[in-house]
Amino acid sequence: MKVSPLWSILARQFSSKTNNQQLQTIIHQIRFVSQHIKPIPNEERQLCYTIPNGNFTFEQRQFYEDNGFIIIRKLISPSTLERFRQRFDDVCAEKIQIPGLTIMKDIAHAKSTSTVEEKTISRIQDFTLDDEFFQYCCLPELIQCVENFTGPNIMSMHTMMINKPPDAGKKTSRHPLHQDLFFFPFRPANRIVCAWTAMEHTYRENGCLVVLPGTHKGKIEQHVYPNWKGGVNKLFYGIENFDPNREKQYVEMWEGDTIFFHPLLIHGSGTNRTSGFRKIITSHFADSSCYYIECEDFQKAMENEYLEIFRKRTGRQDATIQDLWKHRSRLIQGKRINL
Repeated sequence: MKVSPLWSILARQFSSKTNNQQLQTIIHQIRFVSQHIKPIPNEERQLCYTIPNGNFTFEQRQFYEDNGFIIIRKLISPSTLERFRQRFDDVCAEKIQIPGLTIMKDIAHAKSTSTVEEKTISRIQDFTLDDEFFQYCCLPELIQCVENFTGPNIMSMHTMMINKPPDAGKKTSRHPLHQDLFFFPFRPANRIVCAWTAMEHTYRENGCLVVLPGTHKGKIEQHVYPNWKGGVNKLFYGIENFDPNREKQYVEMWEGDTIFFHPLLIHGSGTNRTSGFRKIITSHFADSSCYYIECEDFQKAMENEYLEIFRKRTGRQDATIQDLWKHRSRLIQGKRINL
């Protein structure tokens, strides 16, 4: 019996022993692709990191297939981004209180007794809990691109607005090279994508994103806290054995530019050597038919650290890692199938 290219693509994502959720994921992918009557060219049938019949061209899909990322210039308007910048300012000025929002300080300011303000906040997380910030995740121009990776049933899984501060001299504003999939207890990886939008000009001097093209085709590496002299921010795990000779690409972006990248892509960001702040807003999206998995042994320390924070904040001492992710995620469109 001849196996169709579609089945070949899906088979590469799963082992022969599939559980019920994995089987439902396979069925969902087949239904999504088969519901389109538009014929798929033969060359596109070989692409496994994006889904056919989205709004990406073949050239865009091929670029992502080869590199693990793609940049869409001026995707989000300045006026739209200003809404989220103002919301961030309101959080800093303590004009609003958002229950469940995670507010983080750079380690250089962690012991500061200053009130919450822009110069002390390095990032906010889990803004799916706030209807105003959540509008970023729902922007039609963003979701139209996300569908190329996830299909029509979309969850926002992890959200952040990062306010990289001017470095205090200890290089703590940098983010070590890492893979997002190290932190995620759900699969398949190819149906997960990060959307990362520049809210202003980001370039090498203010700590722009740096990526290692093509590393999305590898495996999850061991991550540890870097042994940096100036210290490292909480949960800033980095790849333990990194080859410094690997090709790096510094991603210069302007306001509204958005990069989409695979969760296995090795990436990080440098020190902010300017006197200003570097703001971006980001969300990880996933097909809602993705399924939860057990973390590997080498991820347990990270998982326990996350759970300790979550249990302390919520008072739920019996909470599991799935409880944490269900708490911070939110449906964007379609059906909430597994996640």
